[in-house]
Amino acid sequence: MGFYSRYVFPKLLRFFCSRSPLAKHRKALLAKVKGEILEIGFGTGLNLPHYPPGITKITTVDVNKEMHRLARERLDTSPIRVEHHLIQGDKLPMSDNSVDTVVSTWTLCTVGKVDQALQEIRRVLKPGGQFLFLEHGLSDDPSVQRWQHRLNPIQKMIAGGCHLNRNIEQHLRDAGFTIGEMHHFYLEKTPKIGGYMYDGRAIKAV
Repeated sequence: MGFYSRYVFPKLLRFFCSRSPLAKHRKALLAKVKGEILEIGFGTGLNLPHYPPGITKITTVDVNKEMHRLARERLDTSPIRVEHHLIQGDKLPMSDNSVDTVVSTWTLCTVGKVDQALQEIRRVLKPGGQFLFLEHGLSDDPSVQRWQHRLNPIQKMIAGGCHLNRNIEQHLRDAGFTIGEMHHFYLEKTPKIGGYMYDGRAIKAV
């Protein structure tokens, strides 16, 4: 991991992901959490203030040490105890069928081995467990798709491996999840190539 990825990009990501249009979507998604919770791609901890009252502990994973350092202030002031693992999301340390809810917000776009990561999420979820996701990805508009495909190589270089053109719904289905609910929309005040959102809940079949 180079200097840009380790030190510069985390600050840029924190600035972008702190924007107000994202907060309401975080809060609505996290209102659905229950039981034993795992958050992948914890980043700088921007989800922490949006977990509902009564949540006292979450387990998190992230690969970037600098991200976790930037999260320190939120961690120190949050009533939620965070058990953090500095690891890739495609090899989780939890045992099979051990987690009730997995949360991912704007993370699957960047995971290198996204299909393996989703298989790992499915493995650690209990039967009937839920994967709550809020991700950007491939638009349903062919004219937007063309630009997403064209600009994807540049996006990956400047945005820490982030892909503009991942079809999140298809990746979930390929991993064996059942889609419980799915909403598609363009995020306010965001260019369409990076603002097409997949917001929903996927279930591990019983």
